[in-house]
Amino acid sequence: MRIGVLTSGGDCPGLNAVIRSVVHRAVVDHRDEVIGFHDGWKGLLECDYRKLDLDAVSGILARGGTILGSSRVRPEQLRDGVERAKGHVADLGLEAIIPIGGEGTLKAARLLSDSGLPIVGVPKTIDNDISSTDVTFGFDTAVMVATEALDRLKTTAESHQRVLIVEVMGRHTGWIALHSGMAAGAHAIVVPERPFDIGELAQRVGERFEAGKKFAIVVVSEGAKPRAGSMEFASGGKDIYGHERFAGVANQLAVELEERLGKEARPVILGHVQRGGTPTAYDRVLATRFGWHAVEAVHNGDFGMMTALRGTDIQLVPLAEAVDHLKTVPAERYTEAECVL
Repeated sequence: MRIGVLTSGGDCPGLNAVIRSVVHRAVVDHRDEVIGFHDGWKGLLECDYRKLDLDAVSGILARGGTILGSSRVRPEQLRDGVERAKGHVADLGLEAIIPIGGEGTLKAARLLSDSGLPIVGVPKTIDNDISSTDVTFGFDTAVMVATEALDRLKTTAESHQRVLIVEVMGRHTGWIALHSGMAAGAHAIVVPERPFDIGELAQRVGERFEAGKKFAIVVVSEGAKPRAGSMEFASGGKDIYGHERFAGVANQLAVELEERLGKEARPVILGHVQRGGTPTAYDRVLATRFGWHAVEAVHNGDFGMMTALRGTDIQLVPLAEAVDHLKTVPAERYTEAECVL
């Protein structure tokens, strides 16, 4: 068989591990030929690719980012380019495409699958918000990076008797904030699923100082918003891909908490450091398993599907199910976190 692979959307620790796994399983065990499209769907639409053999993937297991590059394509460009993509697939003699990406990538995969292209998706997102899989690779690495940063920030916060508001990634879901906040023993966690009341948050932090503590750490997801009417809040509009721009919730919270508490408050935005660097052992293993099973699905003709972790097993789920809704932090998980903060 001849298989095409691409990585799309935001980069993520573990992408290279998937590419490596696909190539090893396909080339060594099935005697397939694998090509990689550059810069995601853009590479497919422009027929920009490279051959992927064992030499091409040597030494990339522990490397962050993606050797194929990544980019975002506007939804209308992809819809308009369906026939062009189908033409390139036919010209290249491809019998399958394995796109690796998050919600947007998987929606595009479903669009192209519904148009007749042979696609098996692999889920990727540090946000852990794909509902059809228990966890996505990249999440563990992002949580580890955020947790280490929080551990380091505690010492400087205590030294200067400050409130530090640490902003982590999470547009629509608060999984990174929840897990890193619990792991590091943060004193408050703010997530998009639960709009915050600035008065209640200030009271919680203030009570810590009243109890004789000298510092506080607040972890906040970038997509978190205040409860309606609780405080003035600036929004950033939307970008050309329809994604919401953020005006900096940590910056706004720092101003509010400093004014309300009379304590020095500083924002810390971790940003893209959470995406970069070496993936954890867990993410390398999960990514490798996803790649292995994606190749098996191709050879079994299970197109229109996506690999997913269910318990300890890798299973296939329909792409339609994978993009039906996001996996958000349930109320009971937030309640668990509140009990140990």
